[in-house]
Amino acid sequence: MAQLWGGRFTKETDQLVYNFNASVSFDQKFYKEDIEGSMAHVKMLAAAGILTEAERDEILDGLNGILEDVEKGTLQITAEYEDIHSFVEANLIDRIGDTGKKLHTGRSRNDQVALDMRLYTRKEIDSLKELVKELLAVLHALMKEHMDTYMPGFTHLQKAQPITLAHHLGAYMEMFKRDYGRLCDIRERMNYCPLGAGALAGTTYPLDRNMTAELLNFKGPALNSIDCVSDRDYLIELLGCLSTVMMHLSRFSEEIIIWNSNEYRFVELDDAYSTGSSIMPQKKNPDIAELVRGKTGRVYGALMQMLTTMKGIPLAYNKDMQEDKEFAFDAMDTAKGCLALFTGMIKTMTVNKENMRESAKKGFTNATDAADYLVNHGVPFRDAHGIVGRLVLYCIEKDIALEDMSLEEYKKISPVFEEDIYEAISLETCVEKRETIGAPGRKAMEQVIAINEEYLKSL
Repeated sequence: MAQLWGGRFTKETDQLVYNFNASVSFDQKFYKEDIEGSMAHVKMLAAAGILTEAERDEILDGLNGILEDVEKGTLQITAEYEDIHSFVEANLIDRIGDTGKKLHTGRSRNDQVALDMRLYTRKEIDSLKELVKELLAVLHALMKEHMDTYMPGFTHLQKAQPITLAHHLGAYMEMFKRDYGRLCDIRERMNYCPLGAGALAGTTYPLDRNMTAELLNFKGPALNSIDCVSDRDYLIELLGCLSTVMMHLSRFSEEIIIWNSNEYRFVELDDAYSTGSSIMPQKKNPDIAELVRGKTGRVYGALMQMLTTMKGIPLAYNKDMQEDKEFAFDAMDTAKGCLALFTGMIKTMTVNKENMRESAKKGFTNATDAADYLVNHGVPFRDAHGIVGRLVLYCIEKDIALEDMSLEEYKKISPVFEEDIYEAISLETCVEKRETIGAPGRKAMEQVIAINEEYLKSL
């Protein structure tokens, strides 16, 4: 059992206790970050005169050798080590002898693990940002392609008003833009270095914390040694952000699942992002969308686990905080996988424009425009609302659409109607006359797409 402590103890830790306490099975994920942080620490120790330059170079060579061997697969991270810090230090001492024992000067495992987790999380945020950016680029391309693809807009899953697919996709564009902004905010806020905080109260060694922060590309050192070894706010923020990302993906997935159904046939998913049935040969199932929807709860669970872990912990570090890793790692991996697969799925799906258009025509989505027509001809809105309600009832009884009614039929319900009613309730008119920014009309959408074009260039 390789561990960094023991002098205080007179007998070996029980094996079950050791296994329960150990974290190497999961914290080995940040072996690179641990070595990177150790290298910065050693360079700073030498600059501060705590180590000689020869000792610095010997330790750096040893750490580089460990990193190379782990990445080549010739050095395995095994369960004989309590955690990744023990693994690195024990192997360093094996390689360079007593000089390796000086690596931990002026440092505690508390600030070391706090550093490793920040470095790892920062790297993961950068990867997540790239994946969200790729999704935004695909959405943007689809919006430009489908500015004239008419479809019904829904409320309560009932057809409401005609829109375009570009307009509908634009709603998700806005959601994922906010998600990207949240990731940027979290990265900015967390980017302070805890190294040098020690266990909780700093150290008597003349450490240069500004130097280590600069070497590791932080904005500066964290300003309170108690806070920075016991802070997991950035993880809670990230898990909250990822929960929101997954919620957005899940909502979108639900719509893809509905649109892909036989009843809608708005889209057809590419074979690469679908599966079949073991018994029903006609089936083509939207499994990727369903799994994204299902895995959302997994990320929610990680957020709740983290909040629950942290809610009763007094300052400063407590062993409970070791529980920050497994669920957080899983949530990051889950979100990355879902983003990548979802982006590929919507990029390759086929849009059935005619089915969308026919669906918009059949759901009385132009009823509001018929009411507006009456209002524009001097009928009070409340009266117009009632007249159109009677029109809809008449059409339901006849199993026809508003545009299928004859002018004579219109006039029987209200003499105000004239031949121009047909132009007023056409899909094109219903959509294109909505030109205020944020609406589905082409002029409005062109403005939004231009704004998004500049936004994507800025990322």
